[in-house]
Amino acid sequence: MPRSGQTSVDFNPAFFDTILKTAGVERLTKDAAEKVAAKARATAPVDTGSYRDQLRVVVRESRYRRVYRVVGHDPKTLLIESKTGNLARAIKATRS
Repeated sequence: MPRSGQTSVDFNPAFFDTILKTAGVERLTKDAAEKVAAKARATAPVDTGSYRDQLRVVVRESRYRRVYRVVGHDPKTLLIESKTGNLARAIKATRS
């Protein structure tokens, strides 16, 4: 068994640049974001329904891949999140 410092690993960055942009990886990330958004809408506190109705999945192109985010567009989103943690709980509930 090699000792500490005797093993080296060389990664191929071009491989990871390519694999992160494949349709399969994109589908997995989009599906995960959609599940979180659905859970967040289902567990959202409802007063007027504006917060719940304005939770959206948005896409952003980053340097290495396409990123999907669940974003609230209601002006009260930060206040509601600070008091309830709805999006954080939705993420935890959909992990597995």
